[in-house]
Amino acid sequence: MDPPPAPQPSNGVSEGQDLPVAPTKTRTESFSNRSDDSRTAADFLREQERLEADAREALPYSIEHCTKPLGPLRQAVFACLTCNPPPSNSSDPYNAAGVCYSCSVQCHGEHNLVEIFTKRNFTCDCGTTRFPATSPCALRINETTKLKGGVHSEEPDVNNKYNQNFRNRFCGCECDYDPFQQKGTMFQCLGLGTHETGGCGEDWWHPGCLVGLGPKWFENMPKPEKTKPKLETPDGALTTISEEPAPETEAVTNGDQAVEEDDDEDPPPPPGFPSDDEFESFLCYKCVDANPWIKRYAGTSGFLAPVYLKKEDVKQEGVEKEDIKEQEAPVVPADTESSKKRKASDEDDDVDSQSSKRQKADSEIELPKQADGTAYPETTTSAVCKYDVLPPAPEDQFSLFLKEDFREKICHCPSCFPLLVPHPQLLEEEETYEPPVSDDGASENGGSTLGSGSLYERGESVLKNIDRVRAIEGVMAYNDLKSKLTPFFKQFAESGEAISAEDVKAYFAKLRGDDQAIKDAGEAASKSDHRQEQSGY
Repeated sequence: MDPPPAPQPSNGVSEGQDLPVAPTKTRTESFSNRSDDSRTAADFLREQERLEADAREALPYSIEHCTKPLGPLRQAVFACLTCNPPPSNSSDPYNAAGVCYSCSVQCHGEHNLVEIFTKRNFTCDCGTTRFPATSPCALRINETTKLKGGVHSEEPDVNNKYNQNFRNRFCGCECDYDPFQQKGTMFQCLGLGTHETGGCGEDWWHPGCLVGLGPKWFENMPKPEKTKPKLETPDGALTTISEEPAPETEAVTNGDQAVEEDDDEDPPPPPGFPSDDEFESFLCYKCVDANPWIKRYAGTSGFLAPVYLKKEDVKQEGVEKEDIKEQEAPVVPADTESSKKRKASDEDDDVDSQSSKRQKADSEIELPKQADGTAYPETTTSAVCKYDVLPPAPEDQFSLFLKEDFREKICHCPSCFPLLVPHPQLLEEEETYEPPVSDDGASENGGSTLGSGSLYERGESVLKNIDRVRAIEGVMAYNDLKSKLTPFFKQFAESGEAISAEDVKAYFAKLRGDDQAIKDAGEAASKSDHRQEQSGY
């Protein structure tokens, strides 16, 4: 009797064929290797170099040295509100402090900083008594330990001058500056006086506040209506209109973009305020009032017409800039020709009366003196006094805008020169200190020649400032780890394969000595994973 035929498998596999085997995945095809965040070591290094290049572009100068040993400079200054928070009440006394560019990054990099921009004759306060001892300077050499860092409680420069900017307040409106909320351009006053002498101390001003309209004068200004495109050509013919409707998504996107452009668009200058290309710098009304002798230069060669703080006869809305200029222009008498034909005796009388008025005005001006109380020595820079022929000073408060050649137009005669000595910015253009630019960091992957080296190089520099025993131990530990990691990374670099999280965890587990436990767990997992489908009967 023949044996019964073998049962046929229910999965449709005929006799003589091998059972299907589930395909096995190689390690390089595992889920961890195919994840979005997996990358090769070369990719990681290139990305790190790009990030460091971006950081160097944002902070373009060397940040290795504090400027305090250099003494007073015209330099970029920052105020740290974390280490030195201002009082909630603005009338309360405040021990203001400012730090240099390097200290703002190295010593206060993660703090709440206010960028004040340039201040003249300023010495860095980092590591002085103006800051708490818990906020030391990390860049200067500590005289006690002879090591870099840990400098605190030094005496600050008594000649530093502070204003409301160090509280994060700016302009005559005393607003707290928020770069994400402010609109328009603010202008820095050239500064002829400190806060103590009645000036502004190189404050930053809104154009609207200089003309008495306030910082947000443009919010009530009617927005111009956008004109629709005409359907007629210049010759009178109708333009062709496309029958294809514009995609709705594109219209919505363009609309959102238009709204963003409107929000980001800077407001125009207020009525009476000159355009940017008409002046080089300006003096606010506070500094002008603190130095009334300079008022007579308004409207003369090298200076623009006075920009008054308040204009009672000018309305805020509907006034064009050209109308303001016409109102400020001097009125020429109708009998100009006849006035030129006056008698010589009349002209002499007018000259005598004008000279007597000028002498009286000059006598009211108190000339500054030197530190020892004596008068400044006379200078022979100019024998003729230009100041005597200037028109009378305008009345009311106004700001004075200076043209590019204003320094050449100011009188340098022996009687006027002592007025300029306390303000060297009126004699020559000032130089602003900039930290040295480092040549480190150039690379073929977008690196920049700016900055102060890579993170690896900065880590090496830190090792130079720690205890010698700890430094040697740290270097030995680093070299030991490097020797163990080099062959691990080398195999992936040569094959071009990505390093997965499983690879890293397994390798470090091996370094810790618990690789046998992982191996046992892997073998147990592999045994339980070898499952096969049973055939049906």
